[in-house]
Amino acid sequence: MTAASDRLLRRLEWQVVRRLDGRLQGAYRTAWHGVGIDFTDLREYTPEDDVRHIDWNVTARLDETYVRQYTEERDLTAWLVCDRSASMAGSKHAALDELAICLARLLSQGGNRVGAILFDNDNRLVLAPRTGRNQALRIAHELDRSAATGPKRTATTTDLAAMVRMAATAARRRSLVFVLSDFLGEPGWETELSRLAHRHEVVVVRLVDPAELDLPDVGLVIVEDAETGEQVLVDTSDPLLRQRLAAQVDAREAGLAETLGRAGVTAHRITTDQDLVAALIDMVRTSHRRRR
Repeated sequence: MTAASDRLLRRLEWQVVRRLDGRLQGAYRTAWHGVGIDFTDLREYTPEDDVRHIDWNVTARLDETYVRQYTEERDLTAWLVCDRSASMAGSKHAALDELAICLARLLSQGGNRVGAILFDNDNRLVLAPRTGRNQALRIAHELDRSAATGPKRTATTTDLAAMVRMAATAARRRSLVFVLSDFLGEPGWETELSRLAHRHEVVVVRLVDPAELDLPDVGLVIVEDAETGEQVLVDTSDPLLRQRLAAQVDAREAGLAETLGRAGVTAHRITTDQDLVAALIDMVRTSHRRRR
């Protein structure tokens, strides 16, 4: 492992993990649980319940919806699916690295196994799940190495469906899967994400540059597609252009939120200028609310 990876992990342990211990008092350790296979009881369905746990035989017999309850395991297997495509370069890569390393360290503290998938169209790496701090350090090292190499530009954008399929293939037992991406890529990933969520607990974290949400007014600039290299000259001070772009951004954000909701995943959006501690606290609290 490189000295740079070790320094990054130590910094995040001090600046983020240690602060979370004080802010959440260990609540993050129980935000996501393992899922056991031992049936324990039946109870009436509530809107917050997972529809996959409905017992249809009992529901038909009693004419009321009932769900099965299971004994939860105390440990779990978690996967970090990291989008390393060209559209993630720069601030989004840095934010993803810090988030992934913090999640790996937080989850491994409880004895959980953490694995990682680093994906772009040309380079794909699977790190098998392991426990302990060394695994978080290993993930940090591979993230650092992939950032140094960088993805190649191609004529097509990221194959997000292939990335999700890769996660489904790697996670052989029921797992907690974090998908860390900007979700800028080829369409058609919705079905694959729904299939992944049918078997696993899936948490999607969209990493967004604030400039993608609100184009800064800086006059004439050349805008380049990070993945294909296509360039276009735009006048960012043009009111009509800004109005059209704002409408497109709103439509894209609303469409993504609706699609992720239909897929049955827990979805978060983190901007690259957002405080990581605050973002993780929000993720944990949202997961607690969803479980309740």
